[in-house]
Amino acid sequence: MKVEVKDGQLTVSRPSDQIQHRAQHGLYRALLANLVQGVTEGFEKKLELVGVGYKATNQGNLLDLSLGYSHNILVEVPSELTLATEQLKGQNPIITITGSDKQLVGAVCAKIRSLRKPEPYKGKGVRFVGEIVRKKAGKSAGK
Repeated sequence: MKVEVKDGQLTVSRPSDQIQHRAQHGLYRALLANLVQGVTEGFEKKLELVGVGYKATNQGNLLDLSLGYSHNILVEVPSELTLATEQLKGQNPIITITGSDKQLVGAVCAKIRSLRKPEPYKGKGVRFVGEIVRKKAGKSAGK
């Protein structure tokens, strides 16, 4: 791949029209676009804790989660990312993770979400803000 900077524009071009070059062309263009966006704007993901008694607090980059287990879960967030938690009365706690590396932000969010995935019957668990959880029907009344 040939990467050139002209007049403040980053241009990616491929040496030939082979199938491998065409595939890599899109990949490298997307990776460079994410790098530029990460440096200029940054990436942000928000997680929501849905469930009675679920809490989240942070001290620096150490996240303390209370997710209904017998003990709290401590998650160490990499120093490249910034972590914020907010707990408003009457609303679910929200964890905000921001950083310049899209892959790292997504990986940390996925790790936190994996600690208590949203379950399909009551919808409790850790989910992304705006994520829709399809609920299943529970047991129906007996005959």
